[in-house]
Amino acid sequence: MDVRWSDSLDGLDWEELSALYLAAPLGNKSPDWLRTAFGNSLLRCLAYIDGRLVGAGRALADGVDCSYICDVAVLPEHQGSGLGREIVTRLVEASRGHRKIILYAVPGKEDFYRRLGFRRMSTTMAIFEDQAQALRQGYISET
Repeated sequence: MDVRWSDSLDGLDWEELSALYLAAPLGNKSPDWLRTAFGNSLLRCLAYIDGRLVGAGRALADGVDCSYICDVAVLPEHQGSGLGREIVTRLVEASRGHRKIILYAVPGKEDFYRRLGFRRMSTTMAIFEDQAQALRQGYISET
């Protein structure tokens, strides 16, 4: 598998990125939403095979204290191939020098990230736009 890696947004097909997140499935993220989110992220990782976008991830980072890895997605036909692991590894390496690297995971994927060195935080809190949906999906608990 010949993968071309990029961190550049130049020439990125935002519709293709939106379709990747929908297929992964990480939800319906519009091209405009993704343009803003990726544009405001210090670190990005994009994976292409034969010119097709097959994986992506990003990190919000301040350069010294905290890097927050999120939106890691791989097309279903490439899941299990090591692409997701490589995206996370590249974002972690790019985040070196930060005092902490935090990762936001889809419920049920915790073991995957644990194998990459991440550990559950006991003090993490969140406010979601739709708290009831986040509770149903297992992102937050009632306590």
